[in-house]
Amino acid sequence: MRLATTELILGGQKSGKSRRAEQLAAAWLADADHRAVFIATAQPWDAEMVERIARHQRDRAERVPGMLTVEEPLHLAEAIAQHSRADTLVVVDCLTLWLTNLLMPVEFKENQPPAQVPPALTATFLEAISAAPGPLVLVGNEIGLGVIPLGREVRAFVDALGSLNQQVAQRCQRVTLMAAGLPLTLKDAA
Repeated sequence: MRLATTELILGGQKSGKSRRAEQLAAAWLADADHRAVFIATAQPWDAEMVERIARHQRDRAERVPGMLTVEEPLHLAEAIAQHSRADTLVVVDCLTLWLTNLLMPVEFKENQPPAQVPPALTATFLEAISAAPGPLVLVGNEIGLGVIPLGREVRAFVDALGSLNQQVAQRCQRVTLMAAGLPLTLKDAA
């Protein structure tokens, strides 16, 4: 498994996105001089999410025991800048939850447009991707392949995530789409 300097891994829920990122990290850690940091963006909003996060932490510790986990639900650009080094692979999982964290809590008002991420924040994040001195793997959901969602706010979120994914894909050397645990390379400039 060849590592790109920057890789965006997209796919649906349970498509194998996180597993691929973990496999890349495990391969990177095979070199004793390498480190890996996992930046988790999930927040434990309810009991199910608390259990899900705990299960992911246990599974990740078993599959990639040398990888440090850092929880950062909002300040992703800063976390990438803090942890990225030439000898350190940074895995960010996931961009979809990060976007959700930025746009929530949502107070829906009939005559107001849906919440948006400030363009300066997006620009800072994209710059952090370009400036990372070490390898960077970003995981996110591709949610725009299905039925057009009901509700203005949900459609706005799907649009925002699609735009974010496109901008990140432009910055990354490799873009991989996961389906049924299988990687499909969409872009490989590595």
